[in-house]
Amino acid sequence: MIQKVAVLGSGVMGSRIACHLAGVGLQVLLLDRVPDQLGEAERGKGLTIENPAFRNRIVEESLKSAVASNPSPLYGKAALQRIRTGNFTDQLKDTEAVDWIIEAVTENLEIKRNLFAELEKFRKPGTLVSTNTSGIPIHLLAEGRSADFQKNFCGTHFFNPPRYLRLLEIIPGPATDPAVPEFFLDFGDRYLGKTTVLCRDTPAFIANRIGVFSILAVFRIMESLGMDIDTVDQLTGPVLGRPKSATFRTNDVVGIDTLARVARGLAENLPDDEAKAMFRLPGFLEQMLERNWLGDKTGQGFYKKTGSGKSREILSLNLKTLEYGPRTKTRLACLDAVKGMEDTGERIRTLAGFGDQGGAFIRQFHYYLFSYISFRIPEITDALFRIDDALKAGFGWEIGAFQTWDLLGVGATVEKMAREGFRVAAWVEEMLRKGRESFYLSNGGVKKYYDPALGDYRDIPGSGELLVLENYSGQVVWKNNACRLTDIGEGIVCLDWKTKMNTIGGEVLEGINKALDQAEKEFRGLILANEGPNFSAGANVGMIFMLASQQEFEELDLAVRQFQNTSMRLRYSAVPVVVAPHGLSLGGGCEFVLHADQVQAAAESYIGLVETGVGLIPAGGGTKEFAERAGEAYFEGDIKLPTLQHRFLTIATARVSTSAHEAFDLGILRKGHDAITLNPARLAGDARQSSMILAEQGYVAPVPGRKIRVLGRTALGALLTGIHGMLGGHFISEFDAKIAGKLAYVICGGDLTQESLVSEQYLLDLEREAFLSLCGERKTLERLQSVIQSGKPVRN
Repeated sequence: MIQKVAVLGSGVMGSRIACHLAGVGLQVLLLDRVPDQLGEAERGKGLTIENPAFRNRIVEESLKSAVASNPSPLYGKAALQRIRTGNFTDQLKDTEAVDWIIEAVTENLEIKRNLFAELEKFRKPGTLVSTNTSGIPIHLLAEGRSADFQKNFCGTHFFNPPRYLRLLEIIPGPATDPAVPEFFLDFGDRYLGKTTVLCRDTPAFIANRIGVFSILAVFRIMESLGMDIDTVDQLTGPVLGRPKSATFRTNDVVGIDTLARVARGLAENLPDDEAKAMFRLPGFLEQMLERNWLGDKTGQGFYKKTGSGKSREILSLNLKTLEYGPRTKTRLACLDAVKGMEDTGERIRTLAGFGDQGGAFIRQFHYYLFSYISFRIPEITDALFRIDDALKAGFGWEIGAFQTWDLLGVGATVEKMAREGFRVAAWVEEMLRKGRESFYLSNGGVKKYYDPALGDYRDIPGSGELLVLENYSGQVVWKNNACRLTDIGEGIVCLDWKTKMNTIGGEVLEGINKALDQAEKEFRGLILANEGPNFSAGANVGMIFMLASQQEFEELDLAVRQFQNTSMRLRYSAVPVVVAPHGLSLGGGCEFVLHADQVQAAAESYIGLVETGVGLIPAGGGTKEFAERAGEAYFEGDIKLPTLQHRFLTIATARVSTSAHEAFDLGILRKGHDAITLNPARLAGDARQSSMILAEQGYVAPVPGRKIRVLGRTALGALLTGIHGMLGGHFISEFDAKIAGKLAYVICGGDLTQESLVSEQYLLDLEREAFLSLCGERKTLERLQSVIQSGKPVRN
């Protein structure tokens, strides 16, 4: 097992790789070169070239810059304690004590080779060595090294930022021991939280080869159809299941020079590629490079920001005139047709079938893509699923390329491509002749892919280990329009729901209660998990706004009671309930987390009670639960107010954890009780395992009627004083103060004359009454309406 890692090179990638490795619990040695000379500030301090502050300046500044970046490369600041810094001259010798050495210096063959030659003086035989190169051939990097070095050497290509982009490409060299890539495929998956993809040692490996081709295909199609970049970004973003940054914004962030470097490298190193002409840069891109319009790093690229504050504006580039102008929002019939469609596959099918300009773009893009990926088998990989895995994990595609081909219909699409002059590789035609009509098949929990060499389907390695809910579609126990209760084996059922942002309304509450009924009668345990982008963005604010604006307070009261009762049913269920949050887990989603027997959280879980932002307080049991957890933390002789104040401020400021690790610090997750899954693909399976363990240990439901210690008037006075001070200092508005005052009243247990023990129902009643009273406030309605219309709360 790997415990200690050395990262050689502290640039943008090296420093962030070090942060991610430390974040998952490894001890990291981060090294870089010694500076060439003393700086003016160093001379002013009287430093010499022998001083460690000078010798480690580059690595220290790089690490400091990485830690300060947003989003953070760390799961939590405590991980920094696991990173030790140094330099190649003085500390390269310390690599003899590590288990894995990662090289991440500049993309220059000679610099990397020279570093490896120096490293061999200190490296212990058998130590794993890898390179983070994004394109230099692995066999060239290994040349001249010892047999043991080459045996234990391979590529481990992380994508930037390493914490957030899940792809880790594993590239063996010609002399690499097969056990080495096998180890990294498993280690990267289980311990680094990565989608690990085995690649052949070909230019740009898999993700960048296909991804850059796709970008350049977009450029060609848009020029032929006379489209502008705003329209193309509308068509290549979330509507296709791609990141919000779509095509042009993504290239501004990554750097247009980076795109050009990779494209030129591919054009130079792929003389036999049937689509090599695609890698020639279009004229507008060459001109942008000449003008140093490289994207965010130079202040302008495909987009340009002007002004500041309320006058701030984002301009887009006209690729014909190379002049910036106001952004346009083209009305396309195909985009109007898919509004409101939650299913990405359904959107893609609909878009591809439209006869307008947008439909033509979508079809041509996929024809170019499908043709290209078909010819890459077996050149870059012999397993087509690896191409899909690489695109999903490295470029943020929700649906892979071959998966998209499947949903559009392989045979029908090949016929349409032929009519448009697009070829496919012979193996695709052979597959269709054999009556194999798709690239993937599901058989229970095992997924299969078509292998051209075999001429039939093979199991995807490891797929049987992963719990993929879609593979259990034939085992649905119950469903309504929003929810689905699925028997996932081992006596466990899973409830998932699909609503906009996975918000929680009446049908979801009905589903949870039905799931509990079924689980208590026929199963050993229940998990709440889903495979959408987010666990849940909370309660349906549209429903709350409608009822509140119509002053339907009896209906609101009934809805809140139903939510509270559901939370309490989760808490007191006769079978163990495990909640598996990931992505956004806000408001009501967080309240379900708080009431679970155990939480199995994805590392990238952003959990919090955010109701104050819309002019309310948590009323699905969240405020009650924070009061209860504060009461459990009190001890004899304790000064109790700071503990309660921490809980109060977490809710009052609508604080959201930036990771599951930070959720422990906020008291949302419980140390020694809840757990983290690094790879989200394993989350549902880990949640099932946790539920099974609880059941096998002889789960006994908590006994209702527990008493909660609240502090009453004394703590309430202190909190109200603090609120008044914040208001007087103009840090919060009068309405913020009103919300905070009601929250303080609930979390202190009301205006009790002394510290007391109260029932859960007492606190639930208090939080519900406060919630309902705030629903009658005009400013709450303004905040709710702003969130519904813009996605952002207004400050009033």
